[in-house]
Amino acid sequence: MSAQVIGIGGIFFRSHNPDALADWYREHLGITPPGAGKPWESAQGVVVLAPFQSDSDYFPTTQSVMLNFRVRHLDQLLDDLKRKGVRVDPKRQSEEYGSFAWIYDCEDNKIELWEPVENA
Repeated sequence: MSAQVIGIGGIFFRSHNPDALADWYREHLGITPPGAGKPWESAQGVVVLAPFQSDSDYFPTTQSVMLNFRVRHLDQLLDDLKRKGVRVDPKRQSEEYGSFAWIYDCEDNKIELWEPVENA
């Protein structure tokens, strides 16, 4: 199977009060914030909706939102993207629930790629 994006893994956005905003999403829309119990699950699996502090350095402060795409075959996808001239961050992260990498689109927006662990 070829490397590909298979869905949205998360939407990260800046907030002046991330805890209050996360509570609002939980109370009014039933979306559980990360680390606060059973995660929000769509038909494709877990989707993280996460407010970040407005001054967080997890993604550039010039960017108000960062998308996280769920992918298959992360290493192959990164190789393909590099060959196509896409800027790929050399940083990688591995967690018990999957592997992460970051790329930048043609407007220099940071995008997170997540290859979940099977049956995580």
